[in-house]
Amino acid sequence: MPESSHSRSWGLTQPSMLNPSANRIARLWRVPVLLALLCTIPAFYIELLEDLPTPLAIAIYAGAAAVLTAALWQVAARCKQPGLYLRANLLDIALIAGLVIAALLPPSTDSNAALTGRLVVAMLALMRMVWTLKAWVTRGGMAYLLLTAVTVLGFCGVGFWALEPRVHSLGDGMWLAFTTAATVGYGDIVPSTPASKIFSVFVVLLGYAVLSLVTAAIAAFWVESSEREMEADILRAMHAELRELRDEVAALRDARARRD
Repeated sequence: MPESSHSRSWGLTQPSMLNPSANRIARLWRVPVLLALLCTIPAFYIELLEDLPTPLAIAIYAGAAAVLTAALWQVAARCKQPGLYLRANLLDIALIAGLVIAALLPPSTDSNAALTGRLVVAMLALMRMVWTLKAWVTRGGMAYLLLTAVTVLGFCGVGFWALEPRVHSLGDGMWLAFTTAATVGYGDIVPSTPASKIFSVFVVLLGYAVLSLVTAAIAAFWVESSEREMEADILRAMHAELRELRDEVAALRDARARRD
């Protein structure tokens, strides 16, 4: 049997449903991987802000690479064909390599090539985070998605508060984060510095993805509710037909018994 499930996209896949041990480990690593990748976004800006220590960004990139490597290896080790599972998760392998390279590159303020490389790594990390969140697009996962959405918007609000001089409070930062993520753009507060403009790109990609997943989860809730109601109606109709059939069979038996 293949070691990956039938659902495969973006160079990522889940272990086979026939391998409960690997699936359990994959679920346990889901949140640590998501948090580690979220931390790489401020690491990108630490490299852009001269008043923050570069070793902190290096530690964040290296830590994220270690978490992702541990998660990938532990799941693969529980598969009968680890190589096949690793080949089915090329995005994770590319992201691990990219995080290591991002930790080794010179500061972004000193090299446009380093800045471009870290931007590519950030985009890969965003793809991985969105793919991780897709697993929660179910009726039961709505609470997780709502919590994630609030956390992401709060995180983005803090980012705007730190990077944008026109944002004077956390409330203004969260408002700018929400209008940016929702692509509303009222224009009352707009990013004005290069750092906050680049940060807006991450907010749009990550925030819009999270808000879309929340909307999808709400839609899944109503669809599943409608499906359950339809199933209940079908079951009631089947039970009614079975009762009618039993009554008819009983009547036929009675009629045969009277004839005999």
